Amino acid sequence: MRQRLTVVVLVLVSMATSLAADKGYPCRWVYVSRGLRSDHDVEDIRAIVRTAAEHGLNGMVLAAGLDRLDLQPPEYFTRLEAVKAICKKRGIAIIPIIFSAGYGGSVLAHDKNLAAGIGVRDALFVVKGNEARHVADPPARIVNGGFERYKGHRVEGFRFHDKPGTISFVDTEVCHSGRASLRFQDFTKDPRLHGRVMQEVTVQPHRSYRVTCWVRTENLAPADRLLVQVLAKGRYIAPQRLRVPSTTGWRRVTSAFNSLDYTTVGIYAGTWGARSGRFWVDDLAIEEVGLVNILRRPGTPVTVCNETTGAAYEEGRDYAPIADPRLNFRFDHDGPPIRLLEGGRISDGERLRVGYYHGIAINRGQVSVCMSEPKVQEIWRKQVRLIHKHLAPGTYLLSMDEVRAGGSCLACKRRKKTMGEILGECITRQMRMIRDVNPRADVWCWSDMLDPNHNAHGDYYLVDGDFAGSWQHVPKDLGIVCWYYKKRRESLDHFSRLGFRTLAGAYYDGDTLENPTGWLEAIDATAGCRGIMYTTWRNQYDLLAPFGDLVSER
Repeated sequence: MRQRLTVVVLVLVSMATSLAADKGYPCRWVYVSRGLRSDHDVEDIRAIVRTAAEHGLNGMVLAAGLDRLDLQPPEYFTRLEAVKAICKKRGIAIIPIIFSAGYGGSVLAHDKNLAAGIGVRDALFVVKGNEARHVADPPARIVNGGFERYKGHRVEGFRFHDKPGTISFVDTEVCHSGRASLRFQDFTKDPRLHGRVMQEVTVQPHRSYRVTCWVRTENLAPADRLLVQVLAKGRYIAPQRLRVPSTTGWRRVTSAFNSLDYTTVGIYAGTWGARSGRFWVDDLAIEEVGLVNILRRPGTPVTVCNETTGAAYEEGRDYAPIADPRLNFRFDHDGPPIRLLEGGRISDGERLRVGYYHGIAINRGQVSVCMSEPKVQEIWRKQVRLIHKHLAPGTYLLSMDEVRAGGSCLACKRRKKTMGEILGECITRQMRMIRDVNPRADVWCWSDMLDPNHNAHGDYYLVDGDFAGSWQHVPKDLGIVCWYYKKRRESLDHFSRLGFRTLAGAYYDGDTLENPTGWLEAIDATAGCRGIMYTTWRNQYDLLAPFGDLVSER
Protein backbone atom coordinates (compact mmCIF):
# COMPACT_ATOMS: atom_id res chain seq x y z
CA MET A 1 0.00 0.00 0.00
CA ARG A 2 2.79 2.42 0.97
CA GLN A 3 4.56 1.59 -2.29
CA ARG A 4 1.42 2.38 -4.28
CA LEU A 5 0.99 5.74 -2.49
CA THR A 6 4.61 6.58 -3.22
CA VAL A 7 4.11 5.80 -6.92
CA VAL A 8 0.91 7.91 -7.03
CA VAL A 9 2.68 10.85 -5.35
CA LEU A 10 5.58 10.61 -7.80
CA VAL A 11 3.19 10.53 -10.75
CA LEU A 12 1.30 13.56 -9.44
CA VAL A 13 4.54 15.45 -8.82
CA SER A 14 5.69 14.55 -12.34
CA MET A 15 2.38 15.73 -13.82
CA ALA A 16 2.54 18.98 -11.88
CA THR A 17 6.10 19.58 -13.01
CA SER A 18 5.11 18.84 -16.60
CA LEU A 19 2.14 21.21 -16.43
CA ALA A 20 4.34 23.93 -14.96
CA ALA A 21 6.87 23.43 -17.73
CA ASP A 22 4.14 23.53 -20.40
CA LYS A 23 2.56 26.68 -19.01
CA GLY A 24 2.99 29.69 -21.23
CA TYR A 25 4.79 29.86 -24.55
CA PRO A 26 6.83 26.78 -25.54
CA CYS A 27 9.33 28.79 -27.63
CA ARG A 28 11.34 31.18 -25.45
CA TRP A 29 14.49 31.98 -27.37
CA VAL A 30 17.50 34.24 -27.37
CA TYR A 31 19.39 35.31 -30.50
CA VAL A 32 23.18 35.03 -30.36
CA SER A 33 25.64 35.96 -33.11
CA ARG A 34 29.23 34.78 -32.66
CA GLY A 35 31.66 33.68 -35.36
CA LEU A 36 33.44 31.14 -33.10
CA ARG A 37 36.72 32.58 -34.28
CA SER A 38 38.13 32.66 -30.75
CA ASP A 39 37.64 30.99 -27.39
CA HIS A 40 36.27 34.31 -26.15
CA ASP A 41 33.19 33.69 -28.32
CA VAL A 42 32.60 30.42 -26.48
CA GLU A 43 32.83 32.13 -23.09
CA ASP A 44 30.40 34.82 -24.23
CA ILE A 45 27.93 32.13 -25.23
CA ARG A 46 28.45 30.33 -21.92
CA ALA A 47 27.42 33.45 -19.99
CA ILE A 48 24.41 34.14 -22.22
CA VAL A 49 23.20 30.54 -22.04
CA ARG A 50 23.56 30.50 -18.24
CA THR A 51 21.44 33.64 -17.88
CA ALA A 52 18.88 32.38 -20.40
CA ALA A 53 18.48 29.03 -18.63
CA GLU A 54 18.26 30.57 -15.18
CA HIS A 55 15.45 32.85 -16.32
CA GLY A 56 13.18 30.45 -18.13
CA LEU A 57 14.38 30.54 -21.75
CA ASN A 58 14.82 27.27 -23.62
CA GLY A 59 16.34 27.97 -27.03
CA MET A 60 19.31 29.80 -28.57
CA VAL A 61 19.12 30.91 -32.19
CA LEU A 62 22.78 30.69 -33.17
CA ALA A 63 24.24 32.76 -36.00
CA ALA A 64 27.77 31.41 -36.35
CA GLY A 65 28.51 30.78 -40.00
CA LEU A 66 26.72 27.46 -39.80
CA ASP A 67 25.80 27.57 -43.49
CA ARG A 68 29.45 27.60 -44.55
CA LEU A 69 30.67 24.66 -42.48
CA ASP A 70 32.64 23.24 -45.37
CA LEU A 71 34.84 26.36 -45.29
CA GLN A 72 35.45 26.48 -41.54
CA PRO A 73 38.90 25.69 -40.01
CA PRO A 74 39.39 22.75 -37.59
CA GLU A 75 39.43 24.96 -34.48
CA TYR A 76 35.93 26.19 -35.35
CA PHE A 77 34.53 22.68 -34.81
CA THR A 78 36.29 22.36 -31.46
CA ARG A 79 34.52 25.51 -30.31
CA LEU A 80 31.22 24.36 -31.80
CA GLU A 81 31.45 21.14 -29.76
CA ALA A 82 32.08 23.23 -26.65
CA VAL A 83 28.99 25.34 -27.36
CA LYS A 84 26.99 22.18 -27.95
CA ALA A 85 28.05 20.82 -24.53
CA ILE A 86 27.24 24.13 -22.80
CA CYS A 87 23.73 24.17 -24.22
CA LYS A 88 23.10 20.50 -23.46
CA LYS A 89 24.11 20.99 -19.83
CA ARG A 90 21.72 23.92 -19.43
CA GLY A 91 18.83 22.41 -21.39
CA ILE A 92 18.98 25.06 -24.12
CA ALA A 93 18.22 23.92 -27.66
CA ILE A 94 20.52 25.18 -30.42
CA ILE A 95 18.52 26.59 -33.31
CA PRO A 96 20.82 27.31 -36.27
CA ILE A 97 19.92 30.34 -38.38
CA ILE A 98 20.93 29.60 -41.97
CA PHE A 99 20.24 30.16 -45.68
CA SER A 100 20.13 33.87 -46.37
CA ALA A 101 19.42 34.96 -49.93
CA GLY A 102 19.30 38.63 -48.93
CA TYR A 103 22.62 38.67 -47.06
CA GLY A 104 24.50 36.28 -49.29
CA GLY A 105 27.90 36.23 -47.59
CA SER A 106 27.96 32.48 -46.96
CA VAL A 107 27.07 31.58 -50.54
CA LEU A 108 29.39 34.25 -51.96
CA ALA A 109 32.24 32.83 -49.87
CA HIS A 110 31.95 29.81 -52.18
CA ASP A 111 31.48 31.77 -55.42
CA LYS A 112 31.01 35.55 -55.70
CA ASN A 113 29.49 35.12 -59.15
CA LEU A 114 26.32 33.75 -57.53
CA ALA A 115 25.25 37.27 -56.58
CA ALA A 116 21.98 38.60 -57.95
CA GLY A 117 22.71 40.26 -61.28
CA ILE A 118 21.35 43.45 -62.82
CA GLY A 119 21.50 43.75 -66.59
CA VAL A 120 23.46 46.20 -68.75
CA ARG A 121 22.44 46.44 -72.41
CA ASP A 122 24.38 47.70 -75.42
CA ALA A 123 27.30 49.30 -73.57
CA LEU A 124 29.73 50.71 -76.12
CA PHE A 125 33.27 49.36 -76.40
CA VAL A 126 35.70 50.63 -79.05
CA VAL A 127 38.57 48.49 -80.32
CA LYS A 128 42.08 49.91 -80.37
CA GLY A 129 44.89 47.51 -81.07
CA ASN A 130 44.37 44.20 -79.28
CA GLU A 131 41.71 45.36 -76.82
CA ALA A 132 38.33 47.07 -76.63
CA ARG A 133 37.64 49.64 -73.94
CA HIS A 134 34.41 51.07 -72.64
CA VAL A 135 33.25 54.46 -73.96
CA ALA A 136 30.34 56.36 -72.41
CA ASP A 137 27.49 56.59 -74.91
CA PRO A 138 26.14 59.15 -74.56
CA PRO A 139 28.19 60.70 -71.73
CA ALA A 140 26.12 61.66 -68.68
CA ARG A 141 27.12 64.84 -66.89
CA ILE A 142 26.29 66.98 -63.91
CA VAL A 143 26.19 70.67 -64.74
CA ASN A 144 28.22 72.96 -62.47
CA GLY A 145 29.22 70.04 -60.22
CA GLY A 146 32.01 72.19 -58.75
CA PHE A 147 29.50 74.89 -57.71
CA GLU A 148 31.59 77.54 -59.46
CA ARG A 149 28.57 79.41 -60.87
CA TYR A 150 26.23 80.96 -58.35
CA LYS A 151 24.23 84.03 -57.44
CA GLY A 152 24.38 84.83 -53.77
CA HIS A 153 23.99 81.48 -52.07
CA ARG A 154 22.04 79.88 -54.92
CA VAL A 155 24.06 77.66 -57.27
CA GLU A 156 23.17 77.37 -60.95
CA GLY A 157 22.19 74.21 -62.79
CA PHE A 158 20.60 72.34 -59.88
CA ARG A 159 16.93 71.55 -59.44
CA PHE A 160 17.22 72.67 -55.83
CA HIS A 161 19.34 72.83 -52.72
CA ASP A 162 17.69 73.15 -49.33
CA LYS A 163 17.08 76.72 -48.11
CA PRO A 164 19.91 78.72 -49.74
CA GLY A 165 21.37 81.20 -47.26
CA THR A 166 19.71 79.44 -44.32
CA ILE A 167 20.88 75.81 -44.50
CA SER A 168 22.98 75.72 -47.68
CA PHE A 169 25.71 78.29 -48.38
CA VAL A 170 28.18 78.92 -51.18
CA ASP A 171 31.59 78.80 -49.47
CA THR A 172 34.51 80.52 -51.21
CA GLU A 173 36.90 79.97 -48.31
CA VAL A 174 36.71 76.17 -47.99
CA CYS A 175 36.66 74.11 -51.18
CA HIS A 176 38.18 70.96 -52.62
CA SER A 177 39.00 72.48 -56.00
CA GLY A 178 38.21 75.64 -57.90
CA ARG A 179 36.87 78.68 -56.11
CA ALA A 180 33.75 77.42 -54.29
CA SER A 181 31.98 74.55 -52.55
CA LEU A 182 28.51 74.12 -51.05
CA ARG A 183 28.33 74.13 -47.24
CA PHE A 184 25.39 72.84 -45.17
CA GLN A 185 24.61 73.60 -41.52
CA ASP A 186 21.78 74.53 -39.10
CA PHE A 187 19.71 71.52 -40.20
CA THR A 188 17.09 72.03 -37.49
CA LYS A 189 15.84 75.06 -39.44
CA ASP A 190 14.18 72.52 -41.72
CA PRO A 191 11.37 70.52 -40.04
CA ARG A 192 12.53 67.36 -41.86
CA LEU A 193 16.21 67.99 -41.01
CA HIS A 194 17.14 68.00 -44.68
CA GLY A 195 20.33 69.47 -46.12
CA ARG A 196 20.64 68.34 -49.76
CA VAL A 197 21.48 69.43 -53.27
CA MET A 198 19.85 67.76 -56.29
CA GLN A 199 20.19 67.80 -60.06
CA GLU A 200 18.22 65.86 -62.64
CA VAL A 201 20.45 64.02 -65.13
CA THR A 202 19.66 62.31 -68.41
CA VAL A 203 20.87 58.71 -68.57
CA GLN A 204 20.64 55.79 -70.96
CA PRO A 205 18.39 52.91 -69.80
CA HIS A 206 20.03 49.73 -68.54
CA ARG A 207 23.49 51.15 -68.10
CA SER A 208 25.84 51.21 -65.12
CA TYR A 209 26.86 54.55 -63.59
CA ARG A 210 29.19 55.79 -60.87
CA VAL A 211 28.51 58.97 -58.91
CA THR A 212 31.37 60.62 -57.01
CA CYS A 213 31.85 63.74 -54.95
CA TRP A 214 34.20 65.14 -52.35
CA VAL A 215 32.88 65.79 -48.84
CA ARG A 216 34.28 67.39 -45.71
CA THR A 217 32.66 67.19 -42.26
CA GLU A 218 32.91 69.04 -38.99
CA ASN A 219 31.17 67.60 -35.91
CA LEU A 220 28.37 66.24 -38.10
CA ALA A 221 25.85 64.27 -36.08
CA PRO A 222 24.62 61.78 -36.85
CA ALA A 223 27.25 61.29 -39.53
CA ASP A 224 25.57 58.23 -41.05
CA ARG A 225 22.79 60.41 -42.44
CA LEU A 226 25.16 61.85 -45.04
CA LEU A 227 24.31 60.15 -48.33
CA VAL A 228 24.65 60.26 -52.09
CA GLN A 229 21.32 59.04 -53.44
CA VAL A 230 19.75 58.47 -56.85
CA LEU A 231 15.99 58.61 -57.32
CA ALA A 232 14.00 57.66 -60.41
CA LYS A 233 10.26 58.35 -60.29
CA GLY A 234 10.39 58.21 -56.51
CA ARG A 235 12.35 54.95 -56.38
CA TYR A 236 15.77 54.78 -54.71
CA ILE A 237 18.07 52.99 -57.16
CA ALA A 238 21.41 53.65 -55.41
CA PRO A 239 20.60 52.49 -51.86
CA GLN A 240 24.12 52.65 -50.45
CA ARG A 241 25.43 54.07 -47.19
CA LEU A 242 28.57 56.18 -46.97
CA ARG A 243 31.22 55.67 -44.31
CA VAL A 244 32.19 59.22 -43.44
CA PRO A 245 33.45 60.21 -39.95
CA SER A 246 31.78 62.99 -38.01
CA THR A 247 34.85 65.15 -38.57
CA THR A 248 37.18 64.64 -41.53
CA GLY A 249 39.09 66.52 -44.16
CA TRP A 250 38.17 66.24 -47.81
CA ARG A 251 37.52 62.68 -48.93
CA ARG A 252 36.11 61.20 -52.10
CA VAL A 253 32.92 59.17 -51.76
CA THR A 254 31.41 56.86 -54.35
CA SER A 255 27.93 55.60 -55.07
CA ALA A 256 26.67 53.60 -58.04
CA PHE A 257 23.46 52.63 -59.78
CA ASN A 258 21.99 50.80 -62.71
CA SER A 259 19.58 53.04 -64.61
CA LEU A 260 17.15 50.13 -65.11
CA ASP A 261 14.52 51.34 -67.58
CA TYR A 262 14.74 55.02 -66.59
CA THR A 263 15.95 57.88 -68.79
CA THR A 264 16.06 60.60 -66.12
CA VAL A 265 17.31 60.34 -62.54
CA GLY A 266 17.72 62.73 -59.66
CA ILE A 267 21.23 62.83 -58.17
CA TYR A 268 21.18 63.90 -54.51
CA ALA A 269 24.06 64.65 -52.16
CA GLY A 270 23.46 65.68 -48.58
CA THR A 271 21.89 64.67 -45.33
CA TRP A 272 18.52 63.30 -44.35
CA GLY A 273 18.21 63.80 -40.61
CA ALA A 274 21.45 65.38 -39.35
CA ARG A 275 20.92 67.60 -36.31
CA SER A 276 24.20 69.37 -35.69
CA GLY A 277 27.59 70.18 -37.16
CA ARG A 278 28.20 70.96 -40.80
CA PHE A 279 29.54 69.50 -44.02
CA TRP A 280 30.77 70.59 -47.43
CA VAL A 281 30.18 69.08 -50.89
CA ASP A 282 32.32 69.71 -53.96
CA ASP A 283 33.10 68.24 -57.39
CA LEU A 284 29.90 66.22 -57.80
CA ALA A 285 30.23 64.06 -60.94
CA ILE A 286 28.68 61.12 -62.80
CA GLU A 287 30.19 58.70 -65.31
CA GLU A 288 29.03 55.61 -67.15
CA VAL A 289 31.19 52.55 -66.42
CA GLY A 290 31.54 49.17 -68.11
CA LEU A 291 32.15 45.60 -66.88
CA VAL A 292 32.59 46.73 -63.25
CA ASN A 293 31.57 43.81 -60.99
CA ILE A 294 30.56 41.68 -63.98
CA LEU A 295 29.10 38.30 -62.94
CA ARG A 296 29.98 35.07 -64.74
CA ARG A 297 27.56 32.22 -64.20
CA PRO A 298 25.06 30.40 -66.45
CA GLY A 299 22.27 32.84 -65.60
CA THR A 300 24.32 35.95 -66.41
CA PRO A 301 25.56 35.51 -70.00
CA VAL A 302 27.74 38.05 -71.84
CA THR A 303 27.01 39.19 -75.39
CA VAL A 304 29.51 41.02 -77.63
CA CYS A 305 28.21 42.19 -80.99
CA ASN A 306 29.29 44.41 -83.86
CA GLU A 307 27.43 47.71 -83.55
CA THR A 308 26.63 47.98 -87.27
CA THR A 309 25.97 44.42 -88.42
CA GLY A 310 24.83 42.87 -85.14
CA ALA A 311 27.22 39.94 -85.69
CA ALA A 312 27.78 38.08 -82.42
CA TYR A 313 31.32 37.26 -81.34
CA GLU A 314 32.37 34.26 -79.27
CA GLU A 315 34.23 34.19 -76.00
CA GLY A 316 37.32 31.99 -76.34
CA ARG A 317 37.38 32.38 -80.11
CA ASP A 318 37.21 36.12 -80.76
CA TYR A 319 38.00 37.50 -77.32
CA ALA A 320 39.48 36.19 -74.09
CA PRO A 321 37.25 35.23 -71.13
CA ILE A 322 35.93 38.34 -69.39
CA ALA A 323 36.07 38.71 -65.61
CA ASP A 324 36.48 41.50 -63.08
CA PRO A 325 39.49 40.49 -60.94
CA ARG A 326 38.36 43.00 -58.29
CA LEU A 327 34.80 41.75 -58.05
CA ASN A 328 33.85 43.34 -54.72
CA PHE A 329 30.37 44.76 -55.47
CA ARG A 330 31.66 48.29 -54.92
CA PHE A 331 32.33 50.74 -57.72
CA ASP A 332 35.69 51.93 -56.44
CA HIS A 333 37.53 50.56 -59.49
CA ASP A 334 37.25 50.38 -63.26
CA GLY A 335 36.14 47.36 -65.23
CA PRO A 336 38.52 45.31 -67.38
CA PRO A 337 39.01 45.82 -71.13
CA ILE A 338 37.98 43.13 -73.59
CA ARG A 339 41.14 41.36 -74.76
CA LEU A 340 41.04 40.27 -78.40
CA LEU A 341 42.42 36.88 -79.43
CA GLU A 342 44.82 36.32 -82.30
CA GLY A 343 42.94 34.95 -85.28
CA GLY A 344 39.61 36.29 -84.02
CA ARG A 345 37.09 38.14 -86.16
CA ILE A 346 37.09 41.50 -84.33
CA SER A 347 38.89 44.30 -86.19
CA ASP A 348 40.85 47.34 -85.01
CA GLY A 349 38.58 50.41 -84.75
CA GLU A 350 35.41 48.33 -84.51
CA ARG A 351 32.57 49.52 -82.28
CA LEU A 352 31.08 46.79 -80.11
CA ARG A 353 27.85 46.63 -78.17
CA VAL A 354 28.17 44.57 -75.01
CA GLY A 355 25.51 43.10 -72.73
CA TYR A 356 26.26 41.66 -69.30
CA TYR A 357 25.09 41.50 -65.68
CA HIS A 358 26.73 43.05 -62.65
CA GLY A 359 26.38 42.71 -58.90
CA ILE A 360 26.03 45.64 -56.52
CA ALA A 361 26.25 46.14 -52.77
CA ILE A 362 23.31 47.69 -50.93
CA ASN A 363 23.48 49.86 -47.82
CA ARG A 364 26.72 48.97 -45.99
CA GLY A 365 27.75 46.00 -48.12
CA GLN A 366 24.71 43.74 -48.31
CA VAL A 367 24.77 41.55 -51.43
CA SER A 368 21.87 39.28 -52.34
CA VAL A 369 22.31 35.97 -54.16
CA CYS A 370 20.30 34.59 -57.06
CA MET A 371 17.57 32.26 -55.79
CA SER A 372 17.20 30.74 -59.28
CA GLU A 373 20.80 29.67 -59.92
CA PRO A 374 21.09 25.88 -59.29
CA LYS A 375 24.56 26.10 -57.72
CA VAL A 376 23.12 28.09 -54.82
CA GLN A 377 20.84 25.17 -53.99
CA GLU A 378 23.78 22.75 -54.21
CA ILE A 379 25.76 24.79 -51.68
CA TRP A 380 22.82 24.99 -49.28
CA ARG A 381 22.10 21.25 -49.57
CA LYS A 382 25.68 20.41 -48.63
CA GLN A 383 25.54 22.67 -45.57
CA VAL A 384 22.37 21.03 -44.24
CA ARG A 385 24.04 17.64 -44.24
CA LEU A 386 27.02 19.06 -42.34
CA ILE A 387 24.81 20.86 -39.82
CA HIS A 388 22.93 17.64 -39.15
CA LYS A 389 26.21 15.76 -38.75
CA HIS A 390 27.64 18.20 -36.20
CA LEU A 391 24.52 19.41 -34.35
CA ALA A 392 21.48 17.33 -35.37
CA PRO A 393 19.18 20.20 -34.37
CA GLY A 394 15.44 19.69 -34.04
CA THR A 395 14.62 23.27 -35.07
CA TYR A 396 15.96 25.61 -37.76
CA LEU A 397 15.44 29.29 -38.56
CA LEU A 398 15.67 30.34 -42.21
CA SER A 399 17.36 33.71 -42.54
CA MET A 400 15.29 34.68 -45.59
CA ASP A 401 14.82 38.35 -44.81
CA GLU A 402 15.43 41.57 -46.77
CA VAL A 403 16.03 40.05 -50.21
CA ARG A 404 16.86 43.37 -51.87
CA ALA A 405 17.96 42.32 -55.35
CA GLY A 406 16.90 39.63 -57.80
CA GLY A 407 14.63 38.80 -60.67
CA SER A 408 16.74 40.52 -63.36
CA CYS A 409 19.05 37.79 -64.62
CA LEU A 410 18.31 35.13 -67.21
CA ALA A 411 18.15 32.42 -64.54
CA CYS A 412 15.15 34.21 -63.03
CA LYS A 413 13.57 35.47 -66.27
CA ARG A 414 13.43 32.11 -68.01
CA ARG A 415 11.36 30.67 -65.15
CA LYS A 416 8.49 33.04 -66.06
CA LYS A 417 7.43 33.33 -62.44
CA THR A 418 6.72 36.25 -60.15
CA MET A 419 9.27 37.11 -57.49
CA GLY A 420 6.71 36.00 -54.92
CA GLU A 421 6.67 32.56 -56.54
CA ILE A 422 10.46 32.43 -56.85
CA LEU A 423 10.89 33.34 -53.18
CA GLY A 424 8.21 30.93 -51.99
CA GLU A 425 9.64 28.06 -54.02
CA CYS A 426 13.14 28.84 -52.70
CA ILE A 427 11.94 28.63 -49.10
CA THR A 428 10.04 25.43 -49.90
CA ARG A 429 13.22 23.86 -51.32
CA GLN A 430 15.14 24.89 -48.23
CA MET A 431 12.58 23.15 -46.04
CA ARG A 432 12.83 20.00 -48.15
CA MET A 433 16.61 19.98 -47.79
CA ILE A 434 16.24 20.12 -44.03
CA ARG A 435 13.51 17.49 -43.93
CA ASP A 436 15.66 15.20 -46.09
CA VAL A 437 18.14 14.91 -43.21
CA ASN A 438 15.56 15.23 -40.41
CA PRO A 439 11.95 14.50 -41.42
CA ARG A 440 10.71 15.78 -38.05
CA ALA A 441 12.59 19.08 -38.09
CA ASP A 442 10.66 22.18 -37.07
CA VAL A 443 11.42 24.99 -39.53
CA TRP A 444 10.86 28.71 -39.00
CA CYS A 445 11.49 31.76 -41.18
CA TRP A 446 11.72 35.54 -40.78
CA SER A 447 8.40 37.13 -41.68
CA ASP A 448 9.14 40.23 -43.74
CA MET A 449 9.41 38.76 -47.24
CA LEU A 450 6.14 36.87 -46.71
CA ASP A 451 4.25 39.80 -45.20
CA PRO A 452 2.29 42.36 -47.29
CA ASN A 453 2.48 44.67 -44.28
CA HIS A 454 6.26 44.62 -44.54
CA ASN A 455 8.47 43.75 -47.56
CA ALA A 456 6.28 41.45 -49.68
CA HIS A 457 5.45 43.99 -52.39
CA GLY A 458 6.78 45.51 -55.60
CA ASP A 459 9.36 48.29 -56.11
CA TYR A 460 11.47 46.85 -53.32
CA TYR A 461 15.02 48.16 -53.53
CA LEU A 462 16.65 46.72 -56.70
CA VAL A 463 14.30 43.78 -57.17
CA ASP A 464 12.88 43.32 -60.66
CA GLY A 465 9.38 42.10 -59.91
CA ASP A 466 6.83 41.86 -57.13
CA PHE A 467 7.01 39.78 -53.93
CA ALA A 468 3.24 40.02 -53.39
CA GLY A 469 1.63 36.65 -52.80
CA SER A 470 4.84 34.99 -51.64
CA TRP A 471 3.03 33.67 -48.57
CA GLN A 472 0.85 31.53 -50.87
CA HIS A 473 3.85 29.51 -52.03
CA VAL A 474 5.29 28.17 -48.76
CA PRO A 475 4.17 25.15 -46.71
CA LYS A 476 1.66 25.89 -43.96
CA ASP A 477 3.79 24.05 -41.39
CA LEU A 478 6.49 26.71 -41.75
CA GLY A 479 6.72 28.78 -38.57
CA ILE A 480 6.89 32.57 -39.00
CA VAL A 481 9.03 34.88 -36.84
CA CYS A 482 7.42 38.34 -37.02
CA TRP A 483 9.76 41.25 -36.28
CA TYR A 484 8.18 44.51 -37.50
CA TYR A 485 7.19 46.10 -34.20
CA LYS A 486 5.09 48.95 -35.60
CA LYS A 487 2.97 46.51 -37.60
CA ARG A 488 3.10 43.66 -35.10
CA ARG A 489 -0.67 43.21 -34.83
CA GLU A 490 -1.23 43.39 -38.59
CA SER A 491 1.61 40.94 -39.24
CA LEU A 492 0.54 38.46 -36.58
CA ASP A 493 -3.07 38.62 -37.76
CA HIS A 494 -2.02 38.10 -41.40
CA PHE A 495 -0.20 34.86 -40.66
CA SER A 496 -2.65 33.65 -38.03
CA ARG A 497 -5.60 33.98 -40.43
CA LEU A 498 -3.66 31.91 -42.98
CA GLY A 499 -3.06 29.16 -40.43
CA PHE A 500 0.66 29.69 -39.81
CA ARG A 501 2.27 29.36 -36.40
CA THR A 502 3.98 32.56 -35.30
CA LEU A 503 6.68 33.76 -32.95
CA ALA A 504 7.65 37.32 -32.02
CA GLY A 505 11.16 38.56 -32.75
CA ALA A 506 11.44 41.26 -30.08
CA TYR A 507 14.22 43.64 -31.10
CA TYR A 508 16.03 44.26 -27.89
CA ASP A 509 18.57 47.00 -28.37
CA GLY A 510 16.86 49.43 -26.04
CA ASP A 511 17.15 49.92 -22.30
CA THR A 512 13.58 49.14 -21.20
CA LEU A 513 11.09 46.29 -21.44
CA GLU A 514 8.76 48.35 -23.63
CA ASN A 515 9.40 46.43 -26.86
CA PRO A 516 8.89 42.87 -25.54
CA THR A 517 5.94 44.04 -23.43
CA GLY A 518 4.29 45.40 -26.57
CA TRP A 519 4.97 42.15 -28.37
CA LEU A 520 3.57 40.06 -25.51
CA GLU A 521 0.33 42.03 -25.55
CA ALA A 522 0.01 41.32 -29.28
CA ILE A 523 0.91 37.64 -29.19
CA ASP A 524 -1.38 36.99 -26.21
CA ALA A 525 -4.22 37.93 -28.56
CA THR A 526 -2.95 35.85 -31.50
CA ALA A 527 -4.11 32.31 -32.16
CA GLY A 528 -1.28 29.94 -32.98
CA CYS A 529 1.51 32.05 -31.51
CA ARG A 530 4.21 29.88 -30.00
CA GLY A 531 6.49 32.32 -28.24
CA ILE A 532 8.98 35.15 -28.36
CA MET A 533 12.69 35.73 -28.94
CA TYR A 534 15.14 38.20 -27.39
CA THR A 535 16.71 39.59 -30.56
CA THR A 536 19.74 41.87 -30.43
CA TRP A 537 22.04 43.02 -33.22
CA ARG A 538 24.28 44.97 -30.83
CA ASN A 539 25.20 42.10 -28.51
CA GLN A 540 23.28 43.83 -25.74
CA TYR A 541 22.24 41.27 -23.14
CA ASP A 542 21.97 43.44 -20.02
CA LEU A 543 18.21 42.91 -19.79
CA LEU A 544 18.12 39.27 -20.84
CA ALA A 545 17.34 38.17 -17.27
CA PRO A 546 14.30 40.45 -16.78
CA PHE A 547 13.18 39.61 -20.31
CA GLY A 548 13.25 35.91 -19.41
CA ASP A 549 11.35 36.55 -16.20
CA LEU A 550 8.73 38.57 -18.05
CA VAL A 551 8.24 35.90 -20.70
CA SER A 552 8.24 33.00 -18.25
CA GLU A 553 5.45 34.61 -16.22
CA ARG A 554 3.08 34.14 -19.16
